Amino acid sequence: MRLGMVGLGKMGGNMVERLLGGGHEVVVYDLDAELTRKVGSAEGAGAVFSLEEMAQALQAPRVVWVMVPAGAPTESTLAKLAGQMQPGDVLIDGGNSNFHDSKRRAAELGARGIHFVDAGTSGGVWGLKVGYCLMVGGPPEGVAICEPAFRTLAPENGYLHVGPSGAGHYTKMVHNGIEYGLLQAYAEGFEILHTSEFKLDLHAIAGLWNHGSVVRSWLLELLELAYAAEGQELEAIKGWVADSGEGRWTVQAAIDQNVPATIIAESLFARFRSRQEQSYAAQVIAALRNQFGGHAVKTVDGGTVEGAPAAAAASTATAAPAGEGHAAG
Repeated sequence: MRLGMVGLGKMGGNMVERLLGGGHEVVVYDLDAELTRKVGSAEGAGAVFSLEEMAQALQAPRVVWVMVPAGAPTESTLAKLAGQMQPGDVLIDGGNSNFHDSKRRAAELGARGIHFVDAGTSGGVWGLKVGYCLMVGGPPEGVAICEPAFRTLAPENGYLHVGPSGAGHYTKMVHNGIEYGLLQAYAEGFEILHTSEFKLDLHAIAGLWNHGSVVRSWLLELLELAYAAEGQELEAIKGWVADSGEGRWTVQAAIDQNVPATIIAESLFARFRSRQEQSYAAQVIAALRNQFGGHAVKTVDGGTVEGAPAAAAASTATAAPAGEGHAAG
């Protein structure tokens, strides 16, 4: 089939290459004109330099796949493309959009006779080689038009029409929420191994666990690769972890649906903590433990202050009544 691809970053560009390898014709566009020329020079591809040209380069029913960052970039791109499309055409959003936005966009475009398909896409930079897992939402007639491309992009059994518009991005949202929990569990487990009394080879253990273990997974394979590339101490990598939105949305959905998603929520909050040079909450806890129990406090210059705080000796006005002293932790 012939389709357009808008956005040629690390995902979009690889998807174009996989589509071309499957015999499809792809018209490409990116804000970076040089990147557009480079990708568009491949056999079976064509380059355009505006969204208006994109629509003109395709035949009805036109299919345009948008692979740009979620939020304002996706919103503006879809709005501009919609002005160039005709009834029966299809717009695919393959980014990590909020499923509420996808439902709204489907309703707006559907009123104009344009099919909106939300394709939750997983696979990252490995998708070119192994294929992309596609969680697709949208009207059956619109999905059917795009199915040849979906089957080329996905590995065997890696594509599913999961439901109406919004269902694709909802499924991908929960998928990413689960990913948060898996990553956190591996991270905590390997930190325990790393700080143990034994001199353990974490690279070897990651490899070992992928042979017959109940915790074997592709993520463990990637950790094995990371240790091979970076070394066991991961010295070149700062423990600063971003989040791109899906974890937050998954936690909000759990709240809205009264689901106790404690692991995913804790994993999200752990990412927030990773970005703090100094945790104010931890400072508060340290100060309180010093106040009520005289526990030692570490100072910002690396020193340690032992014993009860000076405030305790200076005033007895708020001292605990006799018999109520304790050694709280």
